[in-house]
Amino acid sequence: MAAHPDDESFGLGAVLTWLAAGGCQISVLCLTRGEASGLHGVPGELAAIRQRELAAAASELGLVRVELRDYPDGGLTGAAGMVEAVAEFVAEAAPDGLVVFDDNGVTGHADHVAATAAATRAAEALGLPVLAWTLPAEVAASLNQEFGTGFAGHPERELQAIPVDRGRQRAAIDCHRSQAVPGSVLWRRLELLGDREYLRWLRPG
Repeated sequence: MAAHPDDESFGLGAVLTWLAAGGCQISVLCLTRGEASGLHGVPGELAAIRQRELAAAASELGLVRVELRDYPDGGLTGAAGMVEAVAEFVAEAAPDGLVVFDDNGVTGHADHVAATAAATRAAEALGLPVLAWTLPAEVAASLNQEFGTGFAGHPERELQAIPVDRGRQRAAIDCHRSQAVPGSVLWRRLELLGDREYLRWLRPG
């Protein structure tokens, strides 16, 4: 589940490839076209660029299905019909569970909070577990101090750490050339996390 093109790579990429290595078949629903991004690392119309970037990244990550919707970037909070859209996609994909950003949004972006809330409500209706990607509080604090960002996390003792290989994630990130600009907080986050990602259950399996 993603709010914007690149969330499946920048945020969830290593987790998704970890799951795929365990035999999972992964489908991703992205709710916006990312047209409101403040980053524009390549020329052209941003919504169209980001759609192409998402398709290329999905191939690198080995996703079996990816769908892009037209909800407004920056306007997911209170947007009508999101829960139904997620539930419809999930019913068609028939997964064993959902993977989302943490319910605090992780990065401070309100769209992430809204997307996770919609996914969780859909999962409740369908009786599915929800696994959230998150950050240790120490990593979030370091990013906020260095970049003035709004990352949020949890004490590491409350989280499940998983070992990850970032090769496919980095290949997918490279597909998002409009967003993966030099000096981005993304690169520092990956440096701080190293070969670990962190998860917690929003709805236990």
